[in-house]
Amino acid sequence: MTANASTLTRTRLADIAHALATSPDEWIQRVRLSTDGRWYERLHGDDDHEIWLISWLPGQSTGFHDHGGSRGAFAVALGSLREHDLTLERDLDAGDAREFGPDYVHEVRNVSSAPAVSVHVYSPPLSSMNRYDLTDGRLTRIAEERAEQW
Repeated sequence: MTANASTLTRTRLADIAHALATSPDEWIQRVRLSTDGRWYERLHGDDDHEIWLISWLPGQSTGFHDHGGSRGAFAVALGSLREHDLTLERDLDAGDAREFGPDYVHEVRNVSSAPAVSVHVYSPPLSSMNRYDLTDGRLTRIAEERAEQW
């Protein structure tokens, strides 16, 4: 899956995520489940965008985070996930996709009783992510992760 930099709008990123999420033959054999935390693998990376496959056991969560200035999108491939973006929580089922801009902060978690799998696409590729604590409705930055840590 490749794309041209001039076409990597948020909508295009969501289209890429949705297309891959609904094509399990492309990724199902790669999925792993880990009780240590979410499992993830980078499926594609170039100068314009990258694609990640993530699996989630019940109760696993990202915590609140941003995407270091990258635009992005994710689509649920199997199961269901809940996204919280400070204004509301939404449940996403297989086939559902969300897109977001460069300043977006959210948390994604598996609140179901079954494993879930999702596809995430970022442009430009992630170079860093900030992690946040939510206390009394306010975000406090607690850490920065760099791409070389993943």
